[in-house]
Amino acid sequence: MARAIWSGSISFGLLNVPVKLYSAVSKQTVSFRELREGDGSRIKHKRVAEEDGKEVPYEKIVKGYEITPDQYVVITRDELEEIDPKKTRAIEIKDFVDLDDIDPIYFEHPYYLGPDKGAEKAYALLAKAMRDERKVAIARFVLRNKEHLAAIRPMDGVLTLTTMRFADEVVSPDQLDGVEVSDGRKLEKRELEMAKELIASLSSDFDAEQYRDEYREELLALIERKAQGKAIVAQPSEEPKPTKAPDLMAALEDSLAAVRGEELAEGAEDGAKERKPAKPASKAKSSGSKGRAKSKSKSSSSSRSKSGSGGRRKSPAKSRS
Repeated sequence: MARAIWSGSISFGLLNVPVKLYSAVSKQTVSFRELREGDGSRIKHKRVAEEDGKEVPYEKIVKGYEITPDQYVVITRDELEEIDPKKTRAIEIKDFVDLDDIDPIYFEHPYYLGPDKGAEKAYALLAKAMRDERKVAIARFVLRNKEHLAAIRPMDGVLTLTTMRFADEVVSPDQLDGVEVSDGRKLEKRELEMAKELIASLSSDFDAEQYRDEYREELLALIERKAQGKAIVAQPSEEPKPTKAPDLMAALEDSLAAVRGEELAEGAEDGAKERKPAKPASKAKSSGSKGRAKSKSKSSSSSRSKSGSGGRRKSPAKSRS
């Protein structure tokens, strides 16, 4: 059961809706401890001064911003506290926008917002109004001494809050070294049509359940095998090779052929499942049918024999004139 990690209120206009904040993510990261090889002793990290190697207690550590190599502007804790964002408990809505207007690159970390005691009606009212209008709220709030930009939207009867990156935190494609932004005008029409056809053949409804963290599963399986004392055999892996420009059309054609082959195979399997197999005959029936088959075979061969011998009879002598 997820517990609230923060409480406050959604504020817009003259309306305040008390809410609680819950994490929407349960990370399944596999964590390791650092150990000394040989005896498995735990490794500890200490803060030491680079100048003399002596350990420095936490209260003697200050923060410095490097302006040039080895030149720092020192900022004390008191100075940082003076400019800390105000620890308000308000999620201040600034605008309502369409979800399609927000590029997913701006989304950061998701949370759930639940109603606090006594705010159920106001919470439900806001959630339904936003769902009916298909709008997303852009808001500001303070969490863990840091001001965040956030998007609030309804989902499955509750409100979600996703922290967002500010505009100056997102790198523009124009700033990528060695990447030329193309408008697609130099592409061959046939190649583009085949690429679209391949995309269409692989298109389906999104189902999060069908995607798994295969690396984590393999890592946990490796840990389990080693814990049981089983031998570990390394499996060779091949790096995917990039498709060269001259081979692009061939790669598209092969990909389409492979997808169509899979679809035909799946259709054949589905058809085989729909057709019920015939029930096997009982031994008595089987033996009876075999006997009938044998007798039938004998009678037919006998009749053939008779007809054959009749066919070999001498024709009657011609009457003498």
